[in-house]
Amino acid sequence: MNNFKEISPDLIKKNIFHSIGKDWMLITASDGENVNTMTASWGGLGVMYGKNVAFVVIRPQRYTIEFIEKAETFSLCFLDKSYRKVLNYLGSVSGRTENKIEKSGLTLVEEDNTPYFGESKQVFLCNKLLRQPLQEGSLLNEKLESTFYPNKDYHILYIAEITKALKATR
Repeated sequence: MNNFKEISPDLIKKNIFHSIGKDWMLITASDGENVNTMTASWGGLGVMYGKNVAFVVIRPQRYTIEFIEKAETFSLCFLDKSYRKVLNYLGSVSGRTENKIEKSGLTLVEEDNTPYFGESKQVFLCNKLLRQPLQEGSLLNEKLESTFYPNKDYHILYIAEITKALKATR
């Protein structure tokens, strides 16, 4: 299933604030044998180290982090609104307890040893550049600390080069 064409990240016209924060994305990685994914609404795109990059944050208790830690690459997948229930499901069920990808009905495909979903409208294939755990005192606004980290389960920040941007052709 190759219903995608590669585009330059510079040609992306979508409002990334809306795409990530409102429509959500899937962060997907492989440990070499298995694949896991999670729904995310935090992250962004930008330029770092002279490269087009994506950044994501993942809490340490999420199962997907085990895959991200082992992999050099991961994907960010954006699906249209008709997949909202699937995104809710993939964000609320752990891959530790069931094969949620299979149950989601999404089609897992791979390019450059990086898994992503055939139903996506936009995909970023990403190669990790930086891993930085957030920690107590990292946040300069105490309200953020108390609101988002009352259990001290700080995210791990990953910055990754976007090695390919794929756009659905269907």
